[in-house]
Amino acid sequence: MKRPLLLLSFSLLLSCSPQEMQNVLNSFPSSTPLSNDEVVSGLKEALRLGAERSVEKASVAEGFWNDARIRIPFPQEAIKVKNTLVDLGIKKPVEDFERTLNKAAEQAAKEAVPVFVDAITSMSIQDGFNLLRGGENAATTFLREKTSETLRAKFAPVVASATQQVALTSYWTPVANAYNTASILTGGKAVDPDLNAYVTTKAMDGLFLLLAEEEKRIRQDPAARATALLQRVFAQQ
Repeated sequence: MKRPLLLLSFSLLLSCSPQEMQNVLNSFPSSTPLSNDEVVSGLKEALRLGAERSVEKASVAEGFWNDARIRIPFPQEAIKVKNTLVDLGIKKPVEDFERTLNKAAEQAAKEAVPVFVDAITSMSIQDGFNLLRGGENAATTFLREKTSETLRAKFAPVVASATQQVALTSYWTPVANAYNTASILTGGKAVDPDLNAYVTTKAMDGLFLLLAEEEKRIRQDPAARATALLQRVFAQQ
């Protein structure tokens, strides 16, 4: 009786696609429990892989500009500048400025991987187990909450350098000057937002959004688990 059942089970497995086969194999419990080191290493590897993929998406040409989810808009605190200039028919400087904001973030993102990797190394054993069984973006949320201050301190100089490379202030100055001149007639308040801080925050927001998506994909899609360690750790979450 057992032999026909075994043959039937084997034939069913042979009829599965490779992905279906992997899903079946992942459904069986591992004979060896995960060690503390494996859990932490798996979470760190997932974050590192997610960070690399996220930075790759953001740092390609027009990576921020072409992605509506992370595109950096005109600074909200200076939105009156944009509206006033557009109303006056001065559109080209506004368009150039917005595109250059995103170019600065794109340039900065190229340097982000080592910053993320440095931050990931602080994860403890208890953190690892908590995050393994947490929500779909638990690791990303943890990383942001625990490291944003340090990440910002390391990221800000990169953004400052990037904004200089793309001459961001040369785009902002004529826009701000044009608005400030017009404000004499309109009664508006002169503006001078900190562009480096603004781009830094928005660039970080965009990268964390992409990182959260990568973490969710690794948790839910076995095909996204690029290493044996990731397959083992996340198959048991």
